[in-house]
Amino acid sequence: MRVSDFDFELPAERIALRPAVPREAAKLLVVSPDALRDRTVSDLPAELRAGDVLVFNNTKVIPAALSGHRVGRLGTTPRIEALLHQRMDGATWKAFVKPAKKLIAGDRLRFGELEAHVSAKGEAGEVTLVFSETGADLDAALAIAGRVPLPPYIESQRAQDAQDKADYQTIYARHDGAVAAPTAGLHFTEDLMKGLQEAGITHEFVTLHVGAGTFLPVKAEDTADHKMHSEWGEVPADVAARLKVARAEGQRVIAVGTTSLRLLEASGLEPFRGATDIFITPGYRFRAVDGLVTNFHLPRSTLFMLVSAFAGTGRMKAAYAHALARGYRFYSYGDCCLLYREAAA
Repeated sequence: MRVSDFDFELPAERIALRPAVPREAAKLLVVSPDALRDRTVSDLPAELRAGDVLVFNNTKVIPAALSGHRVGRLGTTPRIEALLHQRMDGATWKAFVKPAKKLIAGDRLRFGELEAHVSAKGEAGEVTLVFSETGADLDAALAIAGRVPLPPYIESQRAQDAQDKADYQTIYARHDGAVAAPTAGLHFTEDLMKGLQEAGITHEFVTLHVGAGTFLPVKAEDTADHKMHSEWGEVPADVAARLKVARAEGQRVIAVGTTSLRLLEASGLEPFRGATDIFITPGYRFRAVDGLVTNFHLPRSTLFMLVSAFAGTGRMKAAYAHALARGYRFYSYGDCCLLYREAAA
C-alpha cells in the first residue's frame, strides 16, 4: 500500500499551538457512515449512547527531553539533544539523539548533573543510554534535568512555557512513562466526565506509554516497509473482563485516542502486559473497538492510516476536507472527531 495514498494538503496555520479554553470547547466532528456533523466536545454525552464504555489511556508524560553534551573524547564537547522513548530497566533507556553522527558506543554524555554513557548505537538516530542513576533516583534526576517533550511541530513554532506542563497532560494521568501525551484525552475535563457519567456512559482505564516513535515521519514509500517502534502497555485482567461482558451485552467500546485503540486491538480484550508494535492499515479486521475519539493527524502518518482503516479511507479524506473547509484545528492541541466503524454505528 502506497504511503502517498494517505497524503493531503494541510496549511501551516491550521496547526494548533495552544489548546481550546476550556478544553471541552474544542470542535468535535462526528463522522458516521452516512453523515458529518459539526459539534463541540462538550456535546459528547449527547452524541454517545447510555451503556457506551469509553476507554482512556492513563499514562503520564515524563520529562523525557534532555539537552547536554558529549564529554571526554577528542577534547571536544558537542551539544547533544536526546529524547528518551523506551525504558529497558531501572537505569537504561533507548533514545533518539541529535546529532547521532557525533556519538559512538562508549561515549559519555552529561545533561546538567545527570550523566549517561552510550552502550549501543542503532539506526535512525537511536542509541541505548545507561544512566549514572537508577530507579526512583533516575526519575528524580530526570525531573530536574529534563523537560516535557512537546511535538516538534509545536516546538518549532514557539518556546515551551509553564502552561504546557498543565496543557500537555490529561486530567487522569497516573502512570509515569509516556514521552508524548495521548492527545485525544486532553479534551476531557472534570465537568465533561461528570456529564458523561450522568448520561449513563461508563469508562475504563488502560495504560500505553506512548513513545517518541509517534513523532517520527514515515519515510518508506510502501506501508509494508515501515517499522513501528514498540511501546509498553497494560490491559488489567478486571478491565478486560468488564469490556468483554459489555460487548457481549451489546454495549459499544469507544477508545479515547489511537493509543487506547492500538492497545485494545493488540490485547484482543484479553489481559495484556508487555510491548506492542501493532501497525494498523486499511484491511485490518478490528476485533475490540467500535468507536474512536481522536484528534486530526499528520498527512502520511501511521495515525491517519489507522483512522482510514477504522472508518474508511474515502470517508476520512472527506472528513478531513470538511474539517479544513470549516476551520478545524489539527494535531495535539487541536480539535477532534468521533469515528464509528460502519457495523458499529
